[in-house]
Amino acid sequence: MDIFEKLLKNKGPIGQHSDRAHGYFAFPKLEGPIGNRMKFRGKEKIIWSLNNYLGLANHPEVRETDARAAAEYGLAAPMGARMMSGNTDYHEQLEKELSAFVQKEDTCLLNYGYQGIMSSIDALCNRHDVIVYDAESHACIIDGVRLHAGHRYVFKHNDVEDLEKQLKRATEMVKTTGGGILVITEGVFGMAGDQGKLKEIIALKEKYQFRLLVDDAHGFGTMGKTGAGTGEHQGCQDGIDLYFSTFAKSMASIGAFVSGDKPVIDYLRYNIRSQIFAKSLPLPIVIGNLKRLELLRNHPELREKLWNNVRKLQEGLKKNGFDIGHTNSPVTPVYMKGSIPEATAMLVDLRETYHVFCSIVVYPVIPKGQIIYRLTPTAVHTDEDIEQTLHAFAEVKKKLDAQAYQLKEIPLVQ
Repeated sequence: MDIFEKLLKNKGPIGQHSDRAHGYFAFPKLEGPIGNRMKFRGKEKIIWSLNNYLGLANHPEVRETDARAAAEYGLAAPMGARMMSGNTDYHEQLEKELSAFVQKEDTCLLNYGYQGIMSSIDALCNRHDVIVYDAESHACIIDGVRLHAGHRYVFKHNDVEDLEKQLKRATEMVKTTGGGILVITEGVFGMAGDQGKLKEIIALKEKYQFRLLVDDAHGFGTMGKTGAGTGEHQGCQDGIDLYFSTFAKSMASIGAFVSGDKPVIDYLRYNIRSQIFAKSLPLPIVIGNLKRLELLRNHPELREKLWNNVRKLQEGLKKNGFDIGHTNSPVTPVYMKGSIPEATAMLVDLRETYHVFCSIVVYPVIPKGQIIYRLTPTAVHTDEDIEQTLHAFAEVKKKLDAQAYQLKEIPLVQ
């Protein structure tokens, strides 16, 4: 069979809806300055679909720093991979400041979060090692685990009892292979919004020998007294062996980092293929991230405003009868019952009638059978935004209960 013919016959669980979804439910175009209100299809909407937690994307100091660094250095500098010719004082300064902030000995910068976590897993584990990971880990972790040539065991989401069961299996396996065990979980799960049970997982180190890698993409900058992440929030940062996060969420930028003990970070620095064989992060991005980190550290009022908005939105949704699951973070899922066509019809009503823009998420991003609307509060959302959104959800809830959205197929929006 022609490989292209095979692909066209099975477009995938999301791609199968592309004829009706493209440009509206998938690949929508938001226009105008990044913020709480932007234009969609020419009309202003309240936007709940941006990972701009602290509102730094259009912060005046950030914009000024980005522009000045781009004017001075351009996007080409430095040229080459860091190991060969692309290292600078700014790259090393960002690594030092991140290490101090997340309370780890050393840090390695990474070009992208998705690529970075995959390549970190690949560099850490060989075929003799065993990986034990949470069932609802982000796709980047799943893909990193897929690269692993050795054994891997998955534990039920946030189920510490099942994790221990898998650790027992892993412990027996490494007696045969002579390898080690790496446990992987998330600080904040990006779809359900619940925190990983880091403290309970770390406690299992008293019984089992393993190392813990935590992906805290949604916790860095939002969780903890200083914003240093979910480990700080739970009081167990010391027990995290490798702390990973991205600049794409609370810092509204590009890039990522992994922090830990210096000997381990040095090993990664010299063995992580996605960095050794890739161009260094451009200087405007690095300098811009230094400014973002400075604002994150020195302006706790941004995080306080974020959490004030989180509480108002989440409490209002629950009051209106919506199921937001077990989130205990800014991530706000609204679990929908019924079919995908019904959920998409309601989403169209939210966007077109009430001018509220959020995203619909289905399998394989979340487990089969689930449908959620995902809302991401930020520090730049206003009380008016929240009140208008809650009013909209209250109105569509009445229509939903009256079965006004029942359709047999995803609506085709002109």
